[in-house]
Amino acid sequence: MMRQTDISKEAFQRARDVHGAKLVIFFGEEMPVILRDDRPDIPEPGMFDFPGGGREAGESAADCVLRETEEELSLRLSAADLHYGRLYHDHMGREVWFFAAHLGAERRAEIALGEEGQFWQMMRIDDYLSHPRAIARLQSRLAEYLAG
Repeated sequence: MMRQTDISKEAFQRARDVHGAKLVIFFGEEMPVILRDDRPDIPEPGMFDFPGGGREAGESAADCVLRETEEELSLRLSAADLHYGRLYHDHMGREVWFFAAHLGAERRAEIALGEEGQFWQMMRIDDYLSHPRAIARLQSRLAEYLAG
């Protein structure tokens, strides 16, 4: 499944009006997912999510997803770890990005839950794609990525 894909230069442009970004991280056939907090004031409470979130001022989409991954899973990645990036637009027309990375098993030991979420766990790809508590748009984006 490992493949290197060119990522559009737009993913690295800090002047773009990016709303946010998500990252799926593959460790073979598994990936870390975060069970979101179960609070009514956040989107998708109690759902399984990938690391990522809202962009801070001055960040590119890639900067955003790398920072969010470190904050949420304590996993420090670089742009060179990103193997895929695709631009989407959310239901309000805002620019959002979906990235993918493939890491070696040795990096898995670096993962620790940050300040958001109830817990993190490894989940098989097929299980996420069919899980009733997975976020539907991320299931779709993951399936599109896997389809190539």
